[in-house]
Amino acid sequence: MRIGISLYGELLSEKGARFASQLGVQDVVVHLTDYARNADNSAYLAGGVGPINGDCIDAPLWSYQYMADLVAMLGRHGLRVAAMENISPNFWSDILLDGPRKAEQMEDMKTLVRNAGRAGIPVVGYNFSLAGVWGWQRKPVGRGGAVTAVFAMDEIDAQSPIPDGMVGNMRYRRGVPGASPQVVDEATLWARLEWFLRELVPVAEDAGVRLAAHPDDPPVDLLRGTARLVNSHAKYDRLLALVPSPANALEYCVGSLAEMREGDVYETTRHFARAGSIGYVHFRNVHGEVPNYVETFVDDGDIDMARIVQILHEEGYDGVLVPDHVPELDCSAPWHAGHAYTIGYMKALIAQASALSASRATPVAHHQKAAVSRQ
Repeated sequence: MRIGISLYGELLSEKGARFASQLGVQDVVVHLTDYARNADNSAYLAGGVGPINGDCIDAPLWSYQYMADLVAMLGRHGLRVAAMENISPNFWSDILLDGPRKAEQMEDMKTLVRNAGRAGIPVVGYNFSLAGVWGWQRKPVGRGGAVTAVFAMDEIDAQSPIPDGMVGNMRYRRGVPGASPQVVDEATLWARLEWFLRELVPVAEDAGVRLAAHPDDPPVDLLRGTARLVNSHAKYDRLLALVPSPANALEYCVGSLAEMREGDVYETTRHFARAGSIGYVHFRNVHGEVPNYVETFVDDGDIDMARIVQILHEEGYDGVLVPDHVPELDCSAPWHAGHAYTIGYMKALIAQASALSASRATPVAHHQKAAVSRQ
């Protein structure tokens, strides 16, 4: 089991790589989408609903050389790429929307996955969702007044339509005035996902890449007039059963699963770790569940994160865990301070799990040694 860090935007750089190396991590989850491009998040930062991303209009498909150069840059700092997370919406908007360019976009997706495999990127994380991650408010309700993400469904218009030309909370083309809002029911969304997996999983198998699906966040039944996909624990099993393959895997988000109204996050963790279905883990704690929850510091929520690590250790999970949605510490470098604290805590949990396993094994070892000496 290894600890990594997610880098994106300006953090996906030599400077960000040095920070990761100094923390003692060896794995990085890279985000190649430029979420901040042409974004105006002033309303969100002032307490409005978000998060607010920018646009990816005409952003070019990520090339093999671009990926290989990032892998090499991180490698110079002793870091390896554990996964590439999130697909730029303009690469697959018609796959999500069943639009006229979906076959063309699928060919691009196949090229993207092949290029990732050639570059040595073993996992591609994705979120099959029209509304994406949306509905948060930033509030100073974390420990000590730390600013953190809050989902309070009764405080927002959760069904406000997705603006035309947007999916996944990001603009992929200019909006058309007067266009009808995008809506989709659950059966239709699952049918679109099944087509996506049937087309792409065989390519991922050949490329040595695992496709890892993120659960819904927030995991409500309906958001912005569109159905959600994996908003219960059982639906992760349903997703895996669509196209059974090691290449069809999970971007396992502990926080999102805990936010769901049904299911035991500890039993679910053991179930998928034992099955070998986890591509990598988003390690996040929360307080509450839908329709109202607060994202917390790693040691301050409802989830016993030490128990999660112990379960992963017992089931032989040897993949990567990364911090996720860390609350902002009140200092000059809130992102860096929060991640340094979280990664230190995660290291301690892994060391504890290893020590506990060793202590349990010791009496057995002594008994076996004594038995040999008596022979």
